[in-house]
Amino acid sequence: MLDFTRLWPVVASAEADWLAELCEDDGILGFPVPRRPDAAWVLNAMYESELGPGVVSHDELLRADIAAGDIEVPRGVGGVDFSSSTVGVATGGGLGRAERPGPGWRRLRWAELAERTGHPIVAEGKLPSYRSAPDATLADGSWPVGIEPPTEGSLDRETWNRLIRILTDLSPDGPDTRCFAYFSPFLTQDWDDLRAYRVVGGRLGDALALYDYPEVVASPSNLWSADRSWVTYTDWDLWGTKVTGPPELVRALLEDTEIEAVRLPWDT
Repeated sequence: MLDFTRLWPVVASAEADWLAELCEDDGILGFPVPRRPDAAWVLNAMYESELGPGVVSHDELLRADIAAGDIEVPRGVGGVDFSSSTVGVATGGGLGRAERPGPGWRRLRWAELAERTGHPIVAEGKLPSYRSAPDATLADGSWPVGIEPPTEGSLDRETWNRLIRILTDLSPDGPDTRCFAYFSPFLTQDWDDLRAYRVVGGRLGDALALYDYPEVVASPSNLWSADRSWVTYTDWDLWGTKVTGPPELVRALLEDTEIEAVRLPWDT
């Protein structure tokens, strides 16, 4: 088992003060870093069954499983029974960490789904989320069971790993680059003092391990190099991670064949 206290010890919360000042934000969902000087959004991965999307929705399947007694009835506010109520629709998306579903599934790129549906990759004026992605929902507002939508609030493991490798390749000190990671209160569930930021410090060469940092369920809200030449930003409510930094870094992300990244001209 990894010793996270050795690889990524907690450091002074003041290490994140510059982000709070730069973004003029409290960081509850992550610090929304502006372009410095360039930026791209790395899109969370979605997957499609090799058999196709199908015509049954995630919501239909959930309700059928509940009716059959195969799973416990989910309870909402006031004990609402979602098996018989129209309140809430299970879209198929989740929160936090995700990874490739396994055999029989292939990566479905946002660009491919956009071409298929006639929608933009990301709706103009919006940031990547379930509200702005190409719309694959069926009539009930839920995605088909043959498509696993992205999860909110975290990069998927494969995309995180590739992003770290690109950052390592383009950082002057390579794997020895000193960097810091911030976990927002939505990840730590620590609401006692919002200025007591959970910040850890370590080597970029050890950043793959951050994906499994204990007590949280997602990739870091922000990751940045000690020289502040690049910063990543993952909002708990979004389906993508913004990477800001030098043009050569952004170009590498946009041209990479594994990562799917886009520039959003309206996002400064």
